[in-house]
Amino acid sequence: MIRAALPSDADQIAAIWNHAIRETTITFNPVEKTKDEVAELIAQDCLVWDDGRHIMGFARYFPFRGGEGYRFTVEHTIMLHRQSHGKGGGRRLMEALCIHAKTAGKHTMFAGCSAENPGAVAFHARLGFQEVATLREVGFKFGRWIDLVLMQKTL
Repeated sequence: MIRAALPSDADQIAAIWNHAIRETTITFNPVEKTKDEVAELIAQDCLVWDDGRHIMGFARYFPFRGGEGYRFTVEHTIMLHRQSHGKGGGRRLMEALCIHAKTAGKHTMFAGCSAENPGAVAFHARLGFQEVATLREVGFKFGRWIDLVLMQKTL
């Protein structure tokens, strides 16, 4: 089931997020998130994939850049539990997130995908996101520079 995130989901979301921070380059952030940080970040515009027992993934959107001129443009994050890939929940999460953003008056959504994660680029392409830029060596993690692929979808 896809639903709005609740404060009580913060522990499980933090576990998913922190695994990605520790073990992967899908996020360039090297600092783990606390339960309180996650609770604040998911307070709005965050959806979860709940299998009835566990949170299997989450997706949220947030302002792309500051300033009034960018108010209709958002960026998103999606992360799945490491055992939930390939089960369709990520697609359902993103479809629901795009509907949520469009209903909230947003016009376009960006995805920032690590170039080391071609699966994320392919996933977003299947959902109608188009590659618009590759930002060379903007991320640094695990002792190396990493490119960021920017993808955009008009809602």
